[in-house]
Amino acid sequence: MVEFDLRRLRFLREFEERGTLGAVAAALGYSPSAVSQQLAVLEKEVGARLFEKAGRGVRLTDAGALLARHARVLLATAEAATADLAALGDEVRGTVRVSGLQSAARRLLVPTAARMMAAHPRVRIEVHELELEQALPELRLGAIDLVISDEYDGHPRPRPEGLRFEIVYEEPLRLVLPASHPLARDGAPVPIAGLRDEVWIASSAGTGQHLMLVGTCRSLGGYEPDLRHFAYDAEVQLELVRSTGAIALLPGLTLPAGDPALAIRDVAEASVGRRLVVLTRDGQQAPALTAFLSTVREQARALSRDV
Repeated sequence: MVEFDLRRLRFLREFEERGTLGAVAAALGYSPSAVSQQLAVLEKEVGARLFEKAGRGVRLTDAGALLARHARVLLATAEAATADLAALGDEVRGTVRVSGLQSAARRLLVPTAARMMAAHPRVRIEVHELELEQALPELRLGAIDLVISDEYDGHPRPRPEGLRFEIVYEEPLRLVLPASHPLARDGAPVPIAGLRDEVWIASSAGTGQHLMLVGTCRSLGGYEPDLRHFAYDAEVQLELVRSTGAIALLPGLTLPAGDPALAIRDVAEASVGRRLVVLTRDGQQAPALTAFLSTVREQARALSRDV
């Protein structure tokens, strides 16, 4: 009978998700040669070839893919056992690793972390600011326990198997124009159709915010926006509005209050919004993660009341 080493199975699971030995080594803090050695030991333990040459690298054999599927189950069971043992104690303790995009980190994750430190001092909170494309593999592999992402009207995020999705906050998008813009002077909602000749700002092509902006200009204005500036950071987008006169379409959580250089206006033609979505893994949750998720919900409700 094969006695499986969970640590080596984690190396295999990481390789299945990340695709290269170098990526596994970087994620786990080992050298590529150490990762290769551990996987070679795993091959000897199971008595089957798990990898085969593929160009300059390696890929999983059929046996390797089969064992990787079982590794997901075994590692999830070990995680559930750890959560059950933690639940036996009288005090909430453990480590919770969380990630979120900038506005979610600033307005949800950081306040939640502060509240958790006060209510549960034995819980270690680690906050990482990552884009969803970076955070999802870490969540699936167990390196991150909770991710807050966003999605825009008409552009829902994919729902990969094995993850839970919960919408915790909804907000409208607002047009951000220079205060001197003619359409901003009376404080009324501004039509997207009236901004046909303006220069626009968005995040990079392929991102949800970029797709939302292009789709909004097409559907409400009937034109392709003149996109010249690209930035993930809302502060950079706002500075571009101030300095260059370009137009942005941003969520309320990212916007400053009382900036005399900016005019923040509703969209005239229709309501356009985004949602903040919490992602966690399926399965039994440790008490520390359950407490953190409950506090995220409380913080989101407080944000909704303050709007």
